[in-house]
Amino acid sequence: MVAFCALCVAGLLAPAPAAASIRPTPDPVAPGGARAALPPPDLLYRPGVQVRPRAGAPRVPEVSALSWLVADARSGDVLASYDAHRPLPPASTLKTLFALTVLPMLPGDARHRVDAAELAGVGEGSSLVGVVEGRTYRVSDLWRGVFLHSGNDAVHVLAELGGGWRATAARMQSKARELGARDTRVLSPDGYDTPGQVSSAYDLAVFGRAGLRDPGFARYCATVEAPFPGTEGAYPIRNTNRLLTGDDGVAPYPGLIGVKNGYTSNAGNTLIAAARRGGRTLVVTVMNPQQGGGLTVYEEARALLDWGFAASGRVGPVGSLDALRAAAPVRREMRAGAAAPAPVSTPTPVSAPADGSGWPEAGALAGAVGLGAGAVALVLRRAGRSVRN
Repeated sequence: MVAFCALCVAGLLAPAPAAASIRPTPDPVAPGGARAALPPPDLLYRPGVQVRPRAGAPRVPEVSALSWLVADARSGDVLASYDAHRPLPPASTLKTLFALTVLPMLPGDARHRVDAAELAGVGEGSSLVGVVEGRTYRVSDLWRGVFLHSGNDAVHVLAELGGGWRATAARMQSKARELGARDTRVLSPDGYDTPGQVSSAYDLAVFGRAGLRDPGFARYCATVEAPFPGTEGAYPIRNTNRLLTGDDGVAPYPGLIGVKNGYTSNAGNTLIAAARRGGRTLVVTVMNPQQGGGLTVYEEARALLDWGFAASGRVGPVGSLDALRAAAPVRREMRAGAAAPAPVSTPTPVSAPADGSGWPEAGALAGAVGLGAGAVALVLRRAGRSVRN
């Protein structure tokens, strides 16, 4: 058994209706160029398309996803959305929250020998990168297995190194609340179909945006291909995000920088995609398209990215990805009778430079977790895995 010791650290960070049915809202820019206050957070809880078009704004594309959102990654402004807070199963896009939670805890150059118990809980039909018991892997290899090949086997090993399956789920839940992602309920850290596990287009955009601020996360999610250790030498693994790779006949999207795709029979196809163009970085989330085949999620994300870049300066924000980090509760209009989120208090998020550069640097600030008056090391040990609910 190899034990690792590291400081605990955390980074600061139905088909869509026709455009004619979209009701323009007042221009959020006040006379003289001063920006008016953002709309209240509960606006994004309203059903249907939300957009604030100005003169010359392009038409919002018609997409079939059950939920979607387009946001500016630098400011956090939501440019348009459709049922943004609708609770839906996230599939492997939930691995973005897993990485935000666990990646800062584990040194990438640390090595670990996998045992059978760490792979015993991998769900039937899971996507696998090929982790083998008895073999020693670098932590960085396992992370590439998570980001590129969506390997649930790699997630299980990393979760065990992070303290165990249930403890990791609990930390992920806490991290989601810290980021203001209140629609997410974590039961299986790998995104495997589990009754009651949900997220939303809003929350996934929050996770994707936060990930771009972490240098390791940003590097992994942008990697197209990498070697993965095998029993007879390394073999290549390739990112399954077709907008990044251009595989399976999907044209690569110009300026794409990640983030993560997913699929399960229950969730359908899900995607968080980020792209940079002309000094702007957009984050788009698409959840469960209802038309076309398995590649439709990429084409709908492409249409939303194209719209977002074309709409620059021609639409006002309909919300903010930072809105629910504040203490004020919001009203959930989409779900009758649902309780308002509990207030949370978190640090003010760090903004990236206006030209879109420096995303990793903006999130590089991390601190050791204190116990009493001093920082302590978290000993990563392999413990017996708890059975998942």
